[in-house]
Amino acid sequence: MTANISVTVTPSDDLDRRREQRAALRVRHSQNLLRLMDERADLHGVLPLADFVDESIRWTA
Repeated sequence: MTANISVTVTPSDDLDRRREQRAALRVRHSQNLLRLMDERADLHGVLPLADFVDESIRWTA
């Protein structure tokens, strides 16, 4: 016997899910940028935004 389960996704649920996804992506991208800047010292000074994020993460860690 198979049960039919209906799940209704409300706009609020969808918005919450998207916010969580964005927050997770922000963390993942920041971690990857920090790792890249650690591995490749020659990249410092190439892109000011990357330098800014790198410094910001280091100050808050």
